[in-house]
Amino acid sequence: MDCRLDGQVALVTGASSGIGTGVARGLAAAGAAVIVNYHSGREPAEALVAEIEGRGGRAVALQADVSDPDSVAALFARGAEAMGAIDIVVANSGIQKDAPATELTVEDWRKVIDTNLTGQFLCAQAGIRQFLKQGDRKLSRALGKIIHMSSVHEVIPWAGHVNYAASKGGIALMMRTLAQELAGQRIRINAIAPGAIATRINAENTQGEAGKRLLELIPYGRVGDVEDIANAAVWLASDMSDYVVGTTITVDGGMCLYPGFRDNG
Repeated sequence: MDCRLDGQVALVTGASSGIGTGVARGLAAAGAAVIVNYHSGREPAEALVAEIEGRGGRAVALQADVSDPDSVAALFARGAEAMGAIDIVVANSGIQKDAPATELTVEDWRKVIDTNLTGQFLCAQAGIRQFLKQGDRKLSRALGKIIHMSSVHEVIPWAGHVNYAASKGGIALMMRTLAQELAGQRIRINAIAPGAIATRINAENTQGEAGKRLLELIPYGRVGDVEDIANAAVWLASDMSDYVVGTTITVDGGMCLYPGFRDNG
């Protein structure tokens, strides 16, 4: 048994940049066809599709707003029509709207919760419905797999980011509750909690002097790459993790280990 996903179809939300792009690449390299969802980044999404196809894979780019129920329903319908089925869902879309609690607007609170938490629920719900509708495709021991993208901030408080931290904390118990509810129907639901991951968008926080300060929070001594998250996603999507249900895989170089206490506090 290995981590191959040949014949299976994966839908990755927020796949036009950062972690989403890395996960989509990883799933494609493992043999899955990939539905590359994007919100506004059409060009990078289409470039990723061309890259996957250039390596002999199958992919399609589809726009959707994950915070909108009708848009999510259309995404899954169009994706299943284009690829014939959906076997794996990676609910990855997420945004930040940061401000001190005293200055955070209700609009920015709602926008983050709507995208990061409600959006992940809507994608999980649509995925579950699709898995049950299409039945057992005999390509995996599970009827379907859902992977929620959380964050170390589901457990680490983050001052100035209360909406983001609340959304990620919500994902943790939402995922476990869905996993409990659906496990009996052979739908495996898990999550990944990334720590500091270097992407083009956050380069100013992961390089130079800022990067050196960041390393003080990472016992393992390096900032993560999107490939670190992709590797975890491929494993969770494969039958190698078939007995893993309702679990969050933390990929953070030890950030959650309270590094300030390494020298007795």
